[in-house]
Amino acid sequence: MKAVALTHYLPVEDPKAFLDVELDKPTPTGHDILVNVKAIAINPVDTKVRAPKDKVEETPRVIGYDASGTVAAIGPDVTSFKVDDDVYYAGDITRSGTNQEFHLVDARIVGRKPKILSHAEAAALPLTTITAYEAFFDRLGIDRDGADAGQSILIIGAGGGVGSIGIQLAKAAGLTVIATASRPETTAWVKDLGADHVVNHREDIVAQVRALGMHNVDHIAIFNDMRHWETAVELIRAQGGIVSIDDTDLPMPMGGVKMKAASLHWEFMFARSMHQTPDMIEQHNLLSYVADEIDAGRIRTTVSEILSPINAANMREAHRLVETGQAKGKIVIEGFL
Repeated sequence: MKAVALTHYLPVEDPKAFLDVELDKPTPTGHDILVNVKAIAINPVDTKVRAPKDKVEETPRVIGYDASGTVAAIGPDVTSFKVDDDVYYAGDITRSGTNQEFHLVDARIVGRKPKILSHAEAAALPLTTITAYEAFFDRLGIDRDGADAGQSILIIGAGGGVGSIGIQLAKAAGLTVIATASRPETTAWVKDLGADHVVNHREDIVAQVRALGMHNVDHIAIFNDMRHWETAVELIRAQGGIVSIDDTDLPMPMGGVKMKAASLHWEFMFARSMHQTPDMIEQHNLLSYVADEIDAGRIRTTVSEILSPINAANMREAHRLVETGQAKGKIVIEGFL
């Protein structure tokens, strides 16, 4: 089977950063399904895993953490899917990745692909959807079904992949969304996705939010990096919650959080699969829930650019685009030739 792999960890400009290779087709056992991959998406985690370092793989390593495709075979313990079902998922960072023609994945972290989306449109969603969903509803404890309607959430870094689906999930839950963006194209993007207000994260966020008539906000999601930590502490209401996806080394003074009895949460969407938690099935459930919301027309794909086919050259280009930090939404590659 075809795959895009690496043996050395190189700058994306290096022609050898990714290689087109042929690998043996795997066989599912246990809870695994074998997926015939139709499209994949690139996330910042892909570029972090591939980042240059002094390490050489003895056999080609396949990475990749978003896919949409069709079930080709199932393991004996699988009851949620059958052969020929269309699925979408984000995989497991501890296992071989999605950048291959046939991919093994645990069925408990796989969802039914939205019927109205193409595989390319669906591949844009899983990792960021799981991240935003868990950040809002599992970590911050926001009620998905609207019991907290009218509360406010500030999404810092709203134009990226996680923020793009996060805006939609927050709006579906009835929240007032303040999104940050810094360029005209990302400002237009987040407004189009449903943000109620947009502020520039390269300027004084506190002053801009308060100019909207909000002294504090109920929830804050930091979806870029923790340089905005003190801003978040200043704006969060007493007993509110902050969630972050950034593994930062920056200072994080805690005095202001303590004085507000506010909470800090970390979101890492691979935690359930990495640690084989008893509630792994919740990722299957949430992906299937979002698929229903998409098919009902309440949420849309966040794909912004599609490359084709899936090969080493397009993988390098997709990684380059993500590494610029300027991409809005998601970059997708579709179709093995």
